[in-house]
Formats: sequence, structure tokens, C-alpha cells
Amino acid sequence: MGAEVVAGNDTAGATPDQSTPDQSTPDQAGPSGRRRLLRQAAVVAATAAVVVILPLVVSEFRLALLSKYLVFAVVAIGLNLAWGYGGMLSLGHGVFFGLGAYCTGMYLKLADAGSGLPDFMGYNGVTSLPSMWAPFRHAWFALPAAVLLPMGIAALLGALVFRRRVRGAYFALLTQALAAAFAILLVGQQALTGGTNGLTNFSTVFGLEPGNPRTTQILFFAAATTLAVAFLAVRQIVTSRFGRLLVAVRDGEDRVRFLGYDATRVKVVAFALSAGLAGLAGALFVPIVGIVSPADVGVVPSIEMVVWVAIGGRATLVGPIIGALVASYANTTLSEWYPDGWLYLQGALFVVAVVWAPRGLAGLADKFRRLPRRQPSGRPSEVAVGAASS
Repeated sequence: MGAEVVAGNDTAGATPDQSTPDQSTPDQAGPSGRRRLLRQAAVVAATAAVVVILPLVVSEFRLALLSKYLVFAVVAIGLNLAWGYGGMLSLGHGVFFGLGAYCTGMYLKLADAGSGLPDFMGYNGVTSLPSMWAPFRHAWFALPAAVLLPMGIAALLGALVFRRRVRGAYFALLTQALAAAFAILLVGQQALTGGTNGLTNFSTVFGLEPGNPRTTQILFFAAATTLAVAFLAVRQIVTSRFGRLLVAVRDGEDRVRFLGYDATRVKVVAFALSAGLAGLAGALFVPIVGIVSPADVGVVPSIEMVVWVAIGGRATLVGPIIGALVASYANTTLSEWYPDGWLYLQGALFVVAVVWAPRGLAGLADKFRRLPRRQPSGRPSEVAVGAASS
């Protein structure tokens, strides 16, 4: 009986009104909040220093690879907004990534052609520029379209699907079918899209010479800046009232509807923003890599995007970035070390990550960070309960 009283007192001591300084908010914690801000400032300063130093110490080839990884991280951030915070598992984000990439690729091909036609159209017997290509002669149209077109298609799809309460595995399969159809369409319209070869052989990249070390550095800084802006934008979204409502829809959509909120609108907005980030990443991908083809936007790339978020840790801000960087680096490294069997090693790496870190690398790091707090501290309640049970 005494043990029950002591244990009850210990439980009561954990109420929010009597929380310890470590559990309070930064504004209420005083020194604890300042330490947290200092840690965040140190992380930001260290990251900025790494971004500035890397172009000076790595080769041009590795810098281009890192730029591509940063672009993938932008996709992961956007997908995490839809899946991690909104519960919308999309297996077709390659469509939005591809739309952004092809918009930029079309502009670059027309910039190379001048008043003529892109080279692949001549090979396919096209004698006049198709009307759908004409607006992409202008950067002021092509670059916004790389973001707005994916957002518009995602909003239309979401409005049709979410209004009918399609979610879970059904929504995932629907988006996967969309990715497959999009890849087939690109391959079939060879005269318009370049077919399986895609769009490549760009002689200029927004006035810059491809392959030039200076161009590689500029594109690297552009990718790093885009990732930073995307991170801050998503952080602002998920910490806002809309972000809290989005999480509520994820955890209990029917309850949110009963409270009078339009859950469909919330999901459509989040899904459209996620698609816009994927399109922005695709727009950066083309100048960095120099090519976009159906192989970059189909079902397999879409699933890889989900894997990035799963490995890093969904419903976290930094997790998807870590997951995209780690998975992409492992992909490159394993393919260099084991050209014949790297896919098996990559698959094994993914399985180990899911089994041993179901909450992703961010969740695993959080678990280790909390370990000291879970160690026996010899508090009176624990001693009393242990003595009573013995």
C-alpha cells in the first residue's frame, strides 16, 4: 500500500504543472532555451562552413554528385510533408519530379536550338515546333511552370481522390499507377519528349558552360541554397497551425471532419506543396546532371524517394535530408566497389535500416540521446516499488 502511494506521488510529479526544466519550452527554460539556441546556431554555422569549404577540397566530379544528392534531399523534404506529416504515402512523386525536370530540359533544348528545332525532333521527322513546346522558349514561363505545373496536377488529383476518402494503400497504388503511365507516355511520344533517350546534350546551362568547374560550383551553391530554403519553408509549415492540423488529419481524419474542419482541403494543399518541391528539385536536377529521361521519373525512382524518407525518419525535419544523402551516397559507393552485386548490398542495407531503425536514422539518434534519462537513477519511487515487488 505504501508502495502504491509512493508510486502515485511519482506519477503526479510528472504532470505538466510540475515538470522539470528539461521538459519545459525554450522560452520558459531560461538557460536551457539559450543552450538550445546556441546548439542550433552552431549547427547552422558548421553547415554553412562545410558548404563553403567543400568546393575547395573535393573534385569537380564529387562536387557534382553531392549537388545531385542535395537535389534528392529537396524531394525527400517535400515527400515527408505529404507522407510523414500528412499520412499520404505517394509512390508516384517521380511524376512531379519529372514534370519539373522536363520543363527545364525543354527550355534548355530550345535555347540551344535558337530559332530552329531541337536535334531529336529532326531525327524523328518533325518539321515545325509543336505548340506545346513554344511557351518554353522563355525562362519566365519554363521555370515557374516547373513548380506550378506539378502543384496544379497534384491539387487536381488530390481534389478528386481525397474527396472520395481514398487513402492508405489505395492512394499509394493509385500514385504508383500514375508514375507508370507517365513513364510509358514519355517513351511513346518520342517526337515530343525524346523517348527513352530523354532530353540531353545541352550546350549551355542558363548561359553557363556545362562541365566547367565554375559552373559546377555555381550549381552546387544553388542546390545547397534551395535545400536550405526548402527546409526553412517546411519547418515553418509544420510548426504552424496548418501543420498541427495536418498532423491531426493524419492521426484521425474522421475526428477532424467531425470537428468541422475541411480535411480534404488540408490534404490537397499539403500534397500540392509536396509536389511543388519535387518539381523544384527536378528543375535543378537537369542542369546538374545534364539529362532527364523516363528512367529518372518512373516507378522505381518514385519508390526510391520513399526509401529515402523511411531511412532518414519520416515526420522529422532533418531525417529525410539525412536519408537522401546517406542512401544516395551508398548507391554511388556500392556501385563503384561492387559493380556486379551492389544492388543486393543496397537492398540488404535498406532491410537492416528498416529492421533495426523502424523510425529511421533520426529516430535512432533520438533513442540514443534519451538513453541516459532512462537509466536507473535511484529515485525513491523506483526503490520503493522494487522493494514492494520483492
